[in-house]
Amino acid sequence: MNTLINLHSSVFAMIERRLSGHLPTLVRFTFAATLLVYYWHSATLKVGDGIGGLFSPSLGAYAQIFPGAMEAAGWNTDNLTVFHTLVALAGTWAEFLLPVALLVGLFTRLAAVGMIGFIAVQSLTDLFGHGGIAHDGTLGAWFDRFSGGLILDQRLFWITILIVLVVKGAGPLSLDRLFSKRLAA
Repeated sequence: MNTLINLHSSVFAMIERRLSGHLPTLVRFTFAATLLVYYWHSATLKVGDGIGGLFSPSLGAYAQIFPGAMEAAGWNTDNLTVFHTLVALAGTWAEFLLPVALLVGLFTRLAAVGMIGFIAVQSLTDLFGHGGIAHDGTLGAWFDRFSGGLILDQRLFWITILIVLVVKGAGPLSLDRLFSKRLAA
């Protein structure tokens, strides 16, 4: 039995030594492959027309971020405050910039923390702003036999991969690594 345990330990210690440094790169690839286009598409729905649209959120931005306030405002953005505009702009820019920062590995730990916060706010808005809490299956449940609950199941996976980046950084194939080597030289 000891031989089997020793063999197990040595084989997996070797795998850990050789591959653990590349785990952040794999995590960033996984984020890019599964969530980058999702967030970019969502962000494109929130910008106004033309290049100035980056500074003028679309009606969809307000409706997606502030559904209750939009309904109360009669779906007229002129009835909203500067606060609503600033939050819509910040959310839109975050959906563009944070995924790109993770993709290229720039300020990765900070970008991952930002994405975790973004996902938390997104989840709360989906549940309470859009009424998802009232629909079976949207919230989901942990430790059940269903893996597709939108909020608890899926977003736990999203946040977990981001936590890896917060803890381990961007990995060897990143702008963070490139810049840290330049600063060290």
